[in-house]
Amino acid sequence: MATNYVQRGENLTITGPAATGGEPVFEGAIVGVALHSALAGQPIDVATHGVWEMPKVAADEIGTGDVIYWDDSVSLATTTETGNNELGVAVAAAAVDAATVNVRIRAF
Repeated sequence: MATNYVQRGENLTITGPAATGGEPVFEGAIVGVALHSALAGQPIDVATHGVWEMPKVAADEIGTGDVIYWDDSVSLATTTETGNNELGVAVAAAAVDAATVNVRIRAF
């Protein structure tokens, strides 16, 4: 019997950057969504799996399966890779002017 199992890993408690509940958190290779707000250096619980509704750049037309990035400068999901962190994959299309997109978080 295995005795070194720690946890399922769907939610992790990390010490990382300042975070706002419901927004993405990027810490090294860990990508997740903050389950509550925390200041930098405080423990934060992050969900590392699941599909999350995220606000998006209005000008982006997003197709199902498109890679989604997070633009920290405006706190919006986007299809623009340059200068942004990979968040996950769109699980449904989102038209131009749509306010949100459903994103499956990229498991690390």
